[in-house]
Amino acid sequence: MPPFWKTKSLSQMTRAEWESLCDGCARCCLMKLEDEDTAEIWYTDIACALLDRQTCRCTDYDNRTARVPDCVALTPETLPALAWLPPTCAYRLVAEGEDLYWWHPLVSGDPETVHAAGISVRGRTVREQDIAEADLEDHIAMWPLEAP
Repeated sequence: MPPFWKTKSLSQMTRAEWESLCDGCARCCLMKLEDEDTAEIWYTDIACALLDRQTCRCTDYDNRTARVPDCVALTPETLPALAWLPPTCAYRLVAEGEDLYWWHPLVSGDPETVHAAGISVRGRTVREQDIAEADLEDHIAMWPLEAP
């Protein structure tokens, strides 16, 4: 029997299936800058204040959107408007009819493969609290947009 992400649309998934699609890379938890003139989005290596930079998981997932006003709750309805999702994002891949990468925990069976493959933000970020607003542009990073 094929896995659920190959047989169901995102809107047909159960809550547990939806949540399991997150590979734990935390690339979406990086601060992004938007060029006001062109609307171009730039990723930084600055991690959200709620991100546990070792586990690559939110420390207050249930309350994240209340605590971090810029945090976007990813849903089947909001997904189409989120062009800034990284190319490796499972939600994006499934929405585009693509398969998951070998390192995704649902494929590999191991939540550590996303880190071992160098996809996650583990060891690559700085804390939001440590960066002055004037220095944000110094932290623009291209690696969050790279796919293996």
